[in-house]
Amino acid sequence: MASFLLEIVTPDRQFFYGEAEGLILPIQDGLYGVEPGHEPVVTAVMAGEIRYKAEGQWHLAAVSTGFAEIMPHRVILLVAAAELPEEIDMRRAEAARERAEERLRQKKSLQEYHSSKAALARAMARLKTVRDSRR
Repeated sequence: MASFLLEIVTPDRQFFYGEAEGLILPIQDGLYGVEPGHEPVVTAVMAGEIRYKAEGQWHLAAVSTGFAEIMPHRVILLVAAAELPEEIDMRRAEAARERAEERLRQKKSLQEYHSSKAALARAMARLKTVRDSRR
């Protein structure tokens, strides 16, 4: 089966490095699919859930914002954070969601609004990833 080299890197660790047959990642306009031989593209990655197919099996992970460089035989995903479902503490993610929603209700400065929206997106991505992994 055709594959490409997938590298997912955060500031703290190399999250994944290996051959992959497919990748689905969140971008501003929705979900973006990548297969072997994809045309070269650089795109911003939004906080959300990624799916990557390695060794014939799909894997889930929650990611925060970053960038992806997509080439025909290699994809590099540089994100601020990446977590497998089993690494996510549901209580902490739920508490983060509640804090972000409360900060949004307070409607302070524009900067705080954007920061709260980003925090809410990260928390929601983490919760969704855990829920989806249980299906």
